[in-house]
Amino acid sequence: MARNSVFILALMSLCIGLAAADWNILSKKSKNRDASSLKNYCESWRINVELNNIKDFEVVPQECVDHIRHYMTSSQYTADSERAIEEVRLYLSSCCSLEGDGKDAWIFDVDDTLLSTIPYYKKHGFGGEKLNATIFEAWMKQSKAPALDHALKFFHEIKDKGVKIFLISSRSETLRSATVENLINAGYHGWSGLTLRGLEDDFMKVQQYKSEARRALTKEGYRIWGIIGDQWSSVEGLPSARRTFKLPNSMYYLS
Repeated sequence: MARNSVFILALMSLCIGLAAADWNILSKKSKNRDASSLKNYCESWRINVELNNIKDFEVVPQECVDHIRHYMTSSQYTADSERAIEEVRLYLSSCCSLEGDGKDAWIFDVDDTLLSTIPYYKKHGFGGEKLNATIFEAWMKQSKAPALDHALKFFHEIKDKGVKIFLISSRSETLRSATVENLINAGYHGWSGLTLRGLEDDFMKVQQYKSEARRALTKEGYRIWGIIGDQWSSVEGLPSARRTFKLPNSMYYLS
């Protein structure tokens, strides 16, 4: 009897050991992550979103919503964004021989590049709930999105150099008045063009739509020195700029 008991205990220990060895922090089904492991998992998820390894997600994993909220409202998010803009300044200090003929151009995205949607996502789960386009557009129509300070300062720096600024947004054309009002209220002015999605653009993915908008600019003779956006779909595709810069945003993904 004692020998059987020892055998059963040994077998149980082996099974527990195998189960522990099979556990993986990247397994979405694991429900026993401790706080440190969960933080590592969620930071790994966020970083891989920024690297464009994780694509086309509809919602942030529920277990990572608090982590994304903490990051997007933290001084680290601000520091990361400011560092990106500083890299743009370094690039501009040596990259470009501006012709001064009115054809030097720079492209900005709008949402979470010039204007912050964080006030909206504070009330809607920081990406943890599927986007309701009707509610989101109703919020946009209020024209209350605040400026991202690092982008606002750089916007005027580059405008003062004589570079033409073009805004290419995935917002609907029906939001033009609200978008213009919001941009002006937030401190932006003097852009040369604002492209929004019309009915004819609805069948295209965001990346294709933005590529077509850039193609229209190059056909007009503009030299696109750079693009800044928070989504990969804003900076990928042809024709491209001489250099592109991505700002951090792991709350949503637009393809």
